[in-house]
Amino acid sequence: MNFRAIALPIGRLLVLISAMMIVPALADALAGNRDWQVFLVSSLVLGTAGLLTALAFRGEPPPSNFREAIIFVNAAWFAFSCAGAVPFVFSELGIGITDAFFESASGLTTTGSTILTGLETLPPGILLWRALLQWIGGIGVVAIGIWLLPGLRVGGSQLFALESSESSTKPYGHTWPFLVRLLALYAFLSITCAALYMLCGMTAFNAVIHSMTTVSTGGFSTSDQSFGQFPGVTVYWVASLFMHTSSLPFLYLIRSVEKPPAKRDTQVLLLLAIIFVASFGVFLAERYVVYDTPFHMFTLAVFNVVSVISTTGYAANDYLQFGPAVIGIFFVLTFLGGGGSGSTSGGFKMFRIAILANYLKCLLRKMVRPHRVLEPRYQGALVPNAVLEGILVFAVLYIGTFAGFAMIYFFLGLDLETALSASITALANVGPGVGDTIGPSGTFQTLPDTAKWCLAIEMILGRLEILAGILLLTVDFWRD
Repeated sequence: MNFRAIALPIGRLLVLISAMMIVPALADALAGNRDWQVFLVSSLVLGTAGLLTALAFRGEPPPSNFREAIIFVNAAWFAFSCAGAVPFVFSELGIGITDAFFESASGLTTTGSTILTGLETLPPGILLWRALLQWIGGIGVVAIGIWLLPGLRVGGSQLFALESSESSTKPYGHTWPFLVRLLALYAFLSITCAALYMLCGMTAFNAVIHSMTTVSTGGFSTSDQSFGQFPGVTVYWVASLFMHTSSLPFLYLIRSVEKPPAKRDTQVLLLLAIIFVASFGVFLAERYVVYDTPFHMFTLAVFNVVSVISTTGYAANDYLQFGPAVIGIFFVLTFLGGGGSGSTSGGFKMFRIAILANYLKCLLRKMVRPHRVLEPRYQGALVPNAVLEGILVFAVLYIGTFAGFAMIYFFLGLDLETALSASITALANVGPGVGDTIGPSGTFQTLPDTAKWCLAIEMILGRLEILAGILLLTVDFWRD
């Protein structure tokens, strides 16, 4: 195995991340905050380390096989989480390594869980860096979902091959044409979202921060109140639109722009149906607790539902105060996740639910008439056995990983509600959990350090669709 080939792209990407630190450094310098020196020194040190690594291994080919790709993506997420934590450690926040790594990992995985409070009083550099981590992480997640996960057969990119002659692992035949389209779409969504936020009354700073954390479905905000700091209803509908759009596969979005599909996509319709049903249920429960205009209550219901199911994690209000039924709705939504692989959202994802539902339907019909030949389909095309097996394996691992980490948190002293909620919100990369401690109005600050490290690992596992991380623990993976 060529570990030099793995180190080369990590070094190059480390240079890119260090360059991004110049942005918060400039923001703090303009605001007169001394943390600009922290960002500048961090950028120079990390950039030098990345440049030396890239120069030392220049000429090496990129990871050329599946094992090298798996090792690279695991090493990259851990290395970049460490790099992103450096400014937090040495800034005036006064937090330790554990909290800094947790915040950085939460940002890069676009989870949005935080240990910070008093966001309104934080310097602009820290707020910008948190948003940039999520924005960088969002585009990284899309790339992983399209190029790496098809090899695990748990991603969704293979489904595009069911409807075209193109290879699902190489959209448009080559990497560069698709990369240009991907970056253009990501930038367009970010700029458009920021512009609309400003039209809704946000300051330019807030608009930029929230556009980056909306399009990346990350959820970091500039206030402890999250979106509750913004008045009116228009801003909530804008946010809901972009959260929903970003939770759809970017490959699907690009192809929809270039050549609108002749038929509607199943995962998109399923996602919209769940959003409608859940929003209506939350709205009905909200009417008995909150005295407000029906339209405003429905707006908040839709916003909160889209925020959770897209795994963004914004909050307009403390929706957990609406009763056990609403708590149950949001707990289930946390499991589901957005449209599909190759999007910035996390969770189980709609395409897997659609395929498993069709598979279950086939099994039930076979039980009635055993001699019938029925195969699961998606968008009218047969689902290959390899893809179906991968999804079934993922489902088992998803539940098993959730339960395993929940038990760890319970044994570390968390109450059962918090342990279960913390596990699924980290695994699905949602952000806020359920309960007084880590709910929409709380933070993860008071959790034990061991629990924070476990949560950070679980966030990364969730971003790697679990299997990419678990493979490293198997003996066969390391055998030649």
